[in-house]
Formats: sequence, structure tokens, C-alpha cells
Amino acid sequence: MAYPTINMDLDAYVKRSRSGACFICGMIAGDPRFKHHIIYEDDDNIIFLSKYPTLPGYTIVAPKTHIVDLAEELGPTKYLDMQAKIHTVARALKDLFDAERIYILSLGSHQGNSHLHWHVVPLPHGVPYEKQQYYALMAENGILDISDDDMRAIANEIEMRYRALAP
Repeated sequence: MAYPTINMDLDAYVKRSRSGACFICGMIAGDPRFKHHIIYEDDDNIIFLSKYPTLPGYTIVAPKTHIVDLAEELGPTKYLDMQAKIHTVARALKDLFDAERIYILSLGSHQGNSHLHWHVVPLPHGVPYEKQQYYALMAENGILDISDDDMRAIANEIEMRYRALAP
């Protein structure tokens, strides 16, 4: 399904990211200000849809513990467990969205959105090369206007496929 693109208020987003509470910790705590559509969670990790998707199925994977520095705070066992979840959700997204490629990257900063997280994003077939890679992920180019009902349906589809593929 195609969704319209809308502009994102990047100044407000940056201000919230730099001065507000951690959105991932808030979501995990059930704070309604940080509501996201959760796909899967266990004791250590959570998988959810991005609130500001630039492509359908834009998913985020994060540890539940507020970890800022992967190299210093996340041990190899928990890191590999999280990477296995990223791999499984990537396979689910590839299947569901018939993706040409799955982008996986960790963003965030000590200055804002510091909670360690990975973006797992399906790139649809047919996107011109000049609109792929970072261009496809940049909110500056607009975000998709997806209804809450559609986001819930997308999250449910990903969850079902994820659970079918999970080891």
C-alpha cells in the first residue's frame, strides 16, 4: 500500500530528543507520550515500528536496559542475542515487503536519542538509486502518513512473520 508523505517538524524533534526523556525507556514504562506499535519483546529486547517511518515497515530494535555505548556496556552474549533478533526481523521484513534490500544501522547520539537502538528498514524494489540509501531514511525528505490502524496492522503482520521465523 502506498502512503502519502508529510513534512516532519525536525526542529521540534531535535528539541525533544535532546532535552526530553528517553523515548525507548518511556515506551517500555508504558508512558502514553511514547506510544509505539510493539512487534515483539522479551526480558532483554524490544522490537517496534518507528513513529516517523520514511518507508513502510520501518522497524527499531533496542535493548530494554538503557544502554548508551555498545562497546562498553553491552556484553557479547546480549549483543549476539540482539543481532539474532535483528536478523530475524530483517528476514520477516524482506518477506512481507518484498524488499530489494534491508537497511540496518545504529543511530543516536550521546546528545540525544542516546538509548542504543538499530533501525531495520525494508527498501522496496524500484526505488531509483539516487533515492536509496541515506536519502530513503532521512526524515528531512518527509515521513509516511500511516494511520494508527494501519500501523497496528503492519506491526501485527511483522509479529506473525517474526514468530514464524524465530529460532
